[in-house]
Amino acid sequence: MPSRLTEFDPRLILAALERNYVDYVLVGGLAQVLRGADHVTTGVDICPSFATGNLERLSHAVADLGAMRLDGESLEVTDSSLGHETVISLTTGAGALQIIGSPMGAPKGYVDLRRAATKEHLGQGIQPLVASVGDLARMAAALDRDQDLARLGQLRRIMELEADREQTLSTPSPAARQPARTSTQRGRRATR
Repeated sequence: MPSRLTEFDPRLILAALERNYVDYVLVGGLAQVLRGADHVTTGVDICPSFATGNLERLSHAVADLGAMRLDGESLEVTDSSLGHETVISLTTGAGALQIIGSPMGAPKGYVDLRRAATKEHLGQGIQPLVASVGDLARMAAALDRDQDLARLGQLRRIMELEADREQTLSTPSPAARQPARTSTQRGRRATR
C-alpha cells in the first residue's frame, strides 16, 4: 500500500479540480468545516458529476496531483469504477482525496447534492460547490458511524442558526411594515 507523508493543503487539491473544470460537490469533513462545524479534517471528499467529459477532466486533475490509490490498485476514474466502488480513496502530495460517486444519504449523488449546494469563495480563485448543511446532516446520519453521529448535533445546530438567520432577514422592519403614503395623502395632512 503506497504511503506518503504529506501536509494537508486542501487548496492545492481544490485548485487542481478548478483548473481542470471538474464539476463536483464538496462533501465530508471539509464541507462541514466550511459550513461552520468545529472539528479537524485531514482530507477532501468530493462527489463528481457523471456528465459527459467530466470524469475525464477529473482523471486529468488527479493526475496533476500525482494521486495514487491507497489500496495500491490502478487508478481509473470512470462511470464503471465509481459505480462499483463506494469510495475511491487517493493520496496526493497535498493530502487525502476521496471520490464518492453516490454518497450514503444522497443516492443520486451529484444530481441530489447540487440543488441545495452553494458556491463558496475560498480565495485565490477557488470556488467549490459545497453541499448544504441539510445534505451534510443527511449523509452523516446515513453513514451511521460514531464520528459522523457525533458531528450530527453540530450540523443540526448550524441548520437551526441558518433558519433563524433566514427568518430574521425575511422579517420586515417595523418601518417597512407601515404602508407607504401617497403624495396625495401627504398633501392632505399638510393642508389640514
